[in-house]
Amino acid sequence: MKTMPSSSSPADTVLVLGGRGRFGLAAVQAFARDGWRVLAQMRPGAQAPTVAGVQWLAQAVDTPQAVADLVARVRQAGGATVVVHALNPNQYTRPAWERENGPLLQSGMAVARALAATLMLPGNVYNFGQGMPAVLLEGTPYRPTMAMGRVRTEMEERLEAATQRGELRAVIVRAGNFYGQGQGTWLDRAMLTGIRRGKLVFPGPLDVATPWAYLPDLAQTFVALARVRETLPAFESLHFSGHTLTGRDWVNALQPLAREQGWLRENEALRVGGMPWPLIRALGLAMPTLGALAALRYLWNQPHRLDNRRLRERIGSEPHTPWPQALEHTLQGLALLGAEGVTPLPARA
Repeated sequence: MKTMPSSSSPADTVLVLGGRGRFGLAAVQAFARDGWRVLAQMRPGAQAPTVAGVQWLAQAVDTPQAVADLVARVRQAGGATVVVHALNPNQYTRPAWERENGPLLQSGMAVARALAATLMLPGNVYNFGQGMPAVLLEGTPYRPTMAMGRVRTEMEERLEAATQRGELRAVIVRAGNFYGQGQGTWLDRAMLTGIRRGKLVFPGPLDVATPWAYLPDLAQTFVALARVRETLPAFESLHFSGHTLTGRDWVNALQPLAREQGWLRENEALRVGGMPWPLIRALGLAMPTLGALAALRYLWNQPHRLDNRRLRERIGSEPHTPWPQALEHTLQGLALLGAEGVTPLPARA
C-alpha cells in the first residue's frame, strides 16, 4: 500500500474542541503521540485529564463572545492549523440534538474560520436512514428517517456550503458505533450490563453485521488525514470501516473471556438477551433519552458497512487494531479485566 506524503511539521498545532469527551480525548492522545502541539478545549470548571504535552483551555463556546475569547487564547498560544470538532450536546436526547448540535457546529466553524484552520468532524451513519443499502459509499444518498439523522444531514450540508464559499476547509470522517474510550457507549450502557452474570444484551438479531469504530484507531485516522490535509479538496467526506461485526462475533469473543474470568462455568454458554424495544418505545413518549434510543433500533436490524476505499487512497491504509486486541483493551478500560490482560476471577459457587 502506498504511503501518502505528509504536510505536517513539528510546528503544527491542533485544537481539539470537546477534548474531555470520548472521541475528543482519543484525538488529544493520538495527536500528542504523533508529536503535534495540542491545545484542548473543555468546559469551565471541568478537570483536565493528564496527557503529557497538552495545554488545556477551560473555555465555553456557547456564545459569539465565548468563541471570540477562545480564539484569542489560541492565538496567544501560537495559533492552530487544525481544529477537531468533538463537541456534543450535554444530553443524548432529541430536543438536545435539535437545539444544540447546530449551534455547536457553528461555533466550531467560527473558530476554524478565525484561525484559518482545517475543521475536522466525526460523522455517523444516521444520514442514510432506514432504507440504507448494505454497503455505504461516500456518494450514497442521504435519506434520513429520524430527527437526529436530519440534524446531522443539515450540519454537513451547512459545512459543505461554507467550504464552497471559500470560508474554510473541512474533512468529515464517518464511522460506526464508538467503543474503546471510556464509558457512555452501547457496550457499558446496555450490552455488558449483565456480563458478570454470564449474560450479553444484544440490541438486534445476532446475524446482522454493523460497523464499529475503535476510537484509538479513528483518532489515529484523523491524525493521518491532518498530515495530508493540503492534498485534499476544500470539502472531503470519507468513510472509516473499523470492525464490521455481528452479534455472533460478540458472543464468540466474549464467551471464552467470560469463562476465563469465572463469570461462566467451563462448559456453560453465554446467555444472550435482547433489548425491551416495545417498552423503550412506550417510555420514550415521556422520556426523551429513551425516545432517542428507540429511534436507533433500525440500525441493529439493517446490515450495513462503511466502504473505506477512498480513505485508503488518501492515507495509504486505515489504522486498524485487530479486534480481539481492541476488545480486550476496551474491557480493561471498563474495569472488567485486569490491567495487564485477562485475570481470572474466583468461579461462582
